Amino acid sequence: MNLATAFAWAGGVLAAFLVGSLNPATMIARLLGKDLASSGSGNPGATNAGRVLGRKWGVVVGVLDVLKGLVPTFVAGHLFGAHAAYAVGIAAVLGHIWSPYLKGRGGKGVATTLGAILGVHPWVALVVLVVFGVAVLVTRWVAAGSIFGALAMGVVAVLILTGHAPGDAWTGLWLMGIGLVVLLRHKNNVVGWWRQRHVG
Repeated sequence: MNLATAFAWAGGVLAAFLVGSLNPATMIARLLGKDLASSGSGNPGATNAGRVLGRKWGVVVGVLDVLKGLVPTFVAGHLFGAHAAYAVGIAAVLGHIWSPYLKGRGGKGVATTLGAILGVHPWVALVVLVVFGVAVLVTRWVAAGSIFGALAMGVVAVLILTGHAPGDAWTGLWLMGIGLVVLLRHKNNVVGWWRQRHVG
């Protein structure tokens, strides 16, 4: 990698982080005179936006969050290859989760993660989306869909790393890492579910 390419990579990663940091849920809520931080779950993401602002706005936010991951990853992949796309994709997700515009707060990164995967490996995104949809239909709980979708990323990663699915080691490690980030963002949901089951 020459110096010009290294600077291009660094610029792409920074740009992706800043784009990912933009929070459509918070911006739309403010335009509508709402404060997501003090409404619903308090999370500035698509699910809470749908809960507080209405399903239509939740869908709009979800689409915009997907695009935050999709566009930078797709562009980086076509300009510099898959490895650059992986770096840009994780930057967009981390920007969404820890937005400097929201003083380090952010959403849980599910939609942006889906967009990042879609930008470089559409077939994996399809698998994750199907698992997410089935889990939500069965449990009626969006968080469960997100958790099972993240677990599906881990399963695909293991299949890649063991040679049972197309992709190199970097692909498998990236999917495993980005899936782990989503799981960690949902640890409170898992703990809450466990406590409910235990008490029940």
